Amino acid sequence: MRHSNSSLGEKFCLELDRMLNVVANKPNGDSASIPGHDTTETHLTESEKKHLAGLMRINHTGEVCAQALYFGQALLARDADTKKQLLHAAQEEQEHLYWCHQRLQDLNERPSYLNPIWYVSSFALGLGAAAFGDPVSYGFVMETEKQVESHLQEHIEQLNVADHKSRAILEQMQADEIRHGQAAKDAGGVELPQPIKWTMTLMSNIMKKLAYRI
Repeated sequence: MRHSNSSLGEKFCLELDRMLNVVANKPNGDSASIPGHDTTETHLTESEKKHLAGLMRINHTGEVCAQALYFGQALLARDADTKKQLLHAAQEEQEHLYWCHQRLQDLNERPSYLNPIWYVSSFALGLGAAAFGDPVSYGFVMETEKQVESHLQEHIEQLNVADHKSRAILEQMQADEIRHGQAAKDAGGVELPQPIKWTMTLMSNIMKKLAYRI
């Protein structure tokens, strides 16, 4: 019993540390690895900067949610390979988080104040998905990445045509998300019931509206 409690406590501390690293600390990364890092900054009007900051804040929050989702799923993954794949995807999302964070700093803007709430909500969703088994867990990855791919495309289409720096970041993120979704499908992910997809879309839309401003 003592060993079980110790193990549970260690897992709780690990997940708490992960959450704090994601939502409270500046993400680590190499600026040279940021797509478009060597392109010239585009002159944007104040309204364009404000809109771009809102879009990047949404994407930053999206990466916070993605990491929380993957960590929650990995915690209850049935198979060791599934856990490994989920943690690897979370590591790549950490890179995306760094890219978005740096772009916000370029614009003298901040991440969303609501990120801790979105992290906890997404982590709980990940736990719930994993509780139904790895195929369903992978199904959540497939649907999540499909929705992220879609909203990234919307953001790309809203960029100033000369904003090559932001475009390079979003296009690379989109390519990575497509790859994550395909990897989940190849690993045996199943399509989720339509009501669950609708619920995920609703939650995503609420997050985007709030993160854009707050």
